[in-house]
Amino acid sequence: MSFHRTTGTPKGLLSVVAGNSPEIRGGLVEQLLQASPEAVVLSVSVEDGPSGGYPVVQRLMTTSGARSAVPTSLGATGDPVVILRQDLVALRRATKDVHVVLALPEHVDVLPFLAELWRTRIGADSLEDHYDATPVLVGVDPAVFLADIACVHRAVRVWGGDAQGEPLTPAEAAARQVEAADALVLTDASPGSQEPGQAANALMRHLNPRAGMITLGRIAARQPASGRVLTRPQVPVQAREAWESRLDAVTYPYAYPETHQAVSSVIWRSRRPLHPERLADALGDAMLGVVRSRGHLWLASRPDAVVTWRSAGGHLEIREADRWLEAPASPAWEAATPQRRTLACWFWDDYYGERRSEIAFTGAGLDLNRIAGALDSALLTESELSLGPEGWSAMNDPLLSETEDR
Repeated sequence: MSFHRTTGTPKGLLSVVAGNSPEIRGGLVEQLLQASPEAVVLSVSVEDGPSGGYPVVQRLMTTSGARSAVPTSLGATGDPVVILRQDLVALRRATKDVHVVLALPEHVDVLPFLAELWRTRIGADSLEDHYDATPVLVGVDPAVFLADIACVHRAVRVWGGDAQGEPLTPAEAAARQVEAADALVLTDASPGSQEPGQAANALMRHLNPRAGMITLGRIAARQPASGRVLTRPQVPVQAREAWESRLDAVTYPYAYPETHQAVSSVIWRSRRPLHPERLADALGDAMLGVVRSRGHLWLASRPDAVVTWRSAGGHLEIREADRWLEAPASPAWEAATPQRRTLACWFWDDYYGERRSEIAFTGAGLDLNRIAGALDSALLTESELSLGPEGWSAMNDPLLSETEDR
């Protein structure tokens, strides 16, 4: 048990549950309550507010583990992170060693949401003073996941670290949810549904190789031991730093080394900038068979910008997201995450600094030679390199120019 740093009273415990269906999310909450019957369940929904303003945040609170107890319903319009932080601090003040199970709705971008929820604010209570974190649990119905990861023809509003929400395809939202998990909890396979489950499991293993994977039935069969594992405390500041580093525009991509059910992952890297027009022409070959890809680019037309690359299903997004770090001891360097500074030191070049391109691709039947050949053909030639950043900036950019025009 850990304690509040100033009062010395025991901290509470905060478990976070997300999921791609109400059934799997509810089943996972039920299993946590088997392990911790006195837990408070705080179920959340976030909906668009009137006239496109702040969203409406509904909370349903069930206390004392009494399933028959009348739950408390709360509603407010505002920033979901601010509202939930206030709720959580109030619960901890009312019960010193409270265990809260925070059940997030389907359309929440879990990592930025949690990073912002736990971030220390000047003049405001910090959750780190009141709670220890537990592993982030994401429930997945494999059939729903396979349907969502293929859906790119519409957009849903997904709530992250601010009150505006971000329009994402269901494919992108599904991929991000899986990638956020410390543990993936799957529905139990029903007769005749083995194949979809195996395909979904293989893809999820590649999207998030660091996460444990278990079924809801196995958790129930192994109680109370499984419940204790799922609610083991973590140091909040370490958890928050891990979330923030994974959200950094410049991350080190990882490819799961094994092939499962024809799903594989490969990585392409280069220290030479990309020509924007030739990159646009190469996308068809590079993206053939790709289900998910993530990384960052050094695009010649934006020589000082980190350009993020992210695809899910058949939808690719390329966006200017950050600036490349200057030499150590600069303000930007000091403000960067420890992981970002470490990577910059590893890859530092006296002339180009940390600039580089790295993309991880996951899909069926991927051919690294084909992907590398397509992207290598978009790299600047020696004569183009000699133009320098001034000349590169004048290159026609059909990728980011179109994004800015929209």
